[in-house]
Amino acid sequence: MCGSEGLINILAILPSPEDRAALKAIARQSGWSLGIAEALRPARPLIDKQPAGVVLCDCRLPDGGWQDALRELQQRRLEPLLIVVSRLADEGLWAEVLNLGGYDVLATPLEPREVNKSVRLAWQHWQNKLAREKRGGKVIAAGSRGWWP
Repeated sequence: MCGSEGLINILAILPSPEDRAALKAIARQSGWSLGIAEALRPARPLIDKQPAGVVLCDCRLPDGGWQDALRELQQRRLEPLLIVVSRLADEGLWAEVLNLGGYDVLATPLEPREVNKSVRLAWQHWQNKLAREKRGGKVIAAGSRGWWP
């Protein structure tokens, strides 16, 4: 369930200093490898550089929104899974995120148990996709229609 170094690798795009601090503490306690950016523009090189299977992204960014981050991730050969973070997390946002190809929605302030659960499930799902691709199986992007092999 972990990356090549034995770590869960995640990237966070969070403009809020409080959310970044909370996630850093959760990642430290959980032993995750965490890359952080405050906006989408500085996150772009990290998306390519850090082998993150899971990306946490605030609903609103200084230079776009979670939909922009999702489009950026969907351009990758093996798309990282997107978890949207929002102060106004509700069923409407959750349905929109899932319908457009995101993985989950977390409410802020970030609650360690919920973050752990969501990130670990997303990481496991991403690792399963990676394993299927290595075996030569057909991998369907999270946002596409179709069946899972």
